[in-house]
Amino acid sequence: MVKGTNKRVVVVKSPDPKIFEQAIFIVREGGSEGNGAVNILREAEKVASDYLDGLKPVSRRALKRLPAPVFALIGALLTGAVWLTLHLIGI
Repeated sequence: MVKGTNKRVVVVKSPDPKIFEQAIFIVREGGSEGNGAVNILREAEKVASDYLDGLKPVSRRALKRLPAPVFALIGALLTGAVWLTLHLIGI
């Protein structure tokens, strides 16, 4: 609870309301001096956009860029791990 203090707040609407409706930024006291309201709003929108970009899943293109030997190595490691596990428990 804030009592007897005024705070400057910037509210940014989400471009994708499935993730969040709005982001609320509380501007530091004296933080807006020398910065125009447009610059503060632009920075808040950039932070919200960067957050949304971080939530995007890894694209399939990134997996397609891996060379075939990497997939072979991963398959061999998984096969070895399964064999070792089964061998140790006696199956």
